[in-house]
Amino acid sequence: MASLTRAASGHWYFTLKDRAAQVRCVMFRSRNVLVDFVPREGDDLELIGSVSLYEARGEFQLGVESMRRAGQGQLFERFLRLKERLAAEGLFDEAIKRRVPRMPSRIGIVTSLQAAALHDIATTLRRRAPYVRLIVYPVPVQGQGAGDRIARMLATVSARAEVDVVILARGGGSIEDLWAFNEEIVARAVRACAIPVIVGVGHESDFTIADFAADLRAPTPTAAAELAAPDRDGLLQAVRHRWLRVRQLAHARMRAQSQRLDFALRTLAAPRAPVRGLQARLDGLRVRIALFASGIAPARAAQVASLRARIERFGSGIAPARVARVASLRARIAVIRSGIVSTRAAHVAAAARALQALDPRQVVGRGYALVRNEQGQLVTDSGQLRAGELLQVELARGSAQARVETTTQR
Repeated sequence: MASLTRAASGHWYFTLKDRAAQVRCVMFRSRNVLVDFVPREGDDLELIGSVSLYEARGEFQLGVESMRRAGQGQLFERFLRLKERLAAEGLFDEAIKRRVPRMPSRIGIVTSLQAAALHDIATTLRRRAPYVRLIVYPVPVQGQGAGDRIARMLATVSARAEVDVVILARGGGSIEDLWAFNEEIVARAVRACAIPVIVGVGHESDFTIADFAADLRAPTPTAAAELAAPDRDGLLQAVRHRWLRVRQLAHARMRAQSQRLDFALRTLAAPRAPVRGLQARLDGLRVRIALFASGIAPARAAQVASLRARIERFGSGIAPARVARVASLRARIAVIRSGIVSTRAAHVAAAARALQALDPRQVVGRGYALVRNEQGQLVTDSGQLRAGELLQVELARGSAQARVETTTQR
């Protein structure tokens, strides 16, 4: 049996052939429902029927009345024996099959230049993946010697290494038409090829030895093209989606960093508050000293003026003792005034030194640093830290970020 067609009406149309002759046959639905098996192309059959004339084409045909097996058919038996032997050898194992590249830039097509499969593959790839370059390796896909030619072409493709993936394809046909893809030499050439091979031969129900040996099996040549390269529109949509996602993540990161910067600026202003308090206290002390000194000086000056008036009033009649006392008072006033000023000046200097000692900028200027955790809190104990935590280090000039590797307790 060859060229079996099951019509929508339920009738079977096929060709019965041997080495010398062939005849067209039809088995109507009313008769084939009585057959207890499903015939396949390549089966050897025994038929009972009558010869009739199909007037529409002027052809004689055999109207089959009954059908029974005459064995599974030589070609199908050869197919099963070869499949079983190569499977036992491990030629079809999934573990040895190569991964088809996801984004090929060049695809090789091994098929006939006259095959409809070539047109289907090229049309599909031109529509789905116009960015892919196609290289056609022409071979006959049926007939005497086709298997050898296909095997040699696959070896050539492997040696030239100018494509990323290979499609081995042809359209549907009878088991005899597809037999080149059932030859052992083709199966071994598929596995020996250094480039991943996608096989798309026949229709969805057709299976060949090359299908089992392929790195990826496609039900049709068009499906092989779809498996070989991703759809451009789908890729562009995925890129747009990822770009939008990147933008969203970038904006979220910028908002988080802005909030962190605002928090750091507020925290940075906090250490200056004690300094500003000490500065105000120092200014107050200076004012008080000035007021105190200015209050003493006029009082002492008034005493001196009073004494001077009394001296002038009494003239030279004042006893020398009074003169000596005035001089002594004047000296004491000068000493007291300078002592008060010196004491207050010393207090001011001490306060200034204390203020400088408390100024964190003075400490940082000697090589120390202020270390804050991610919450902006000052770190004074290594027990507050954990490995991997991000720290903010404030230096005399500028700041830096550091990450905790290890901690040590003292």
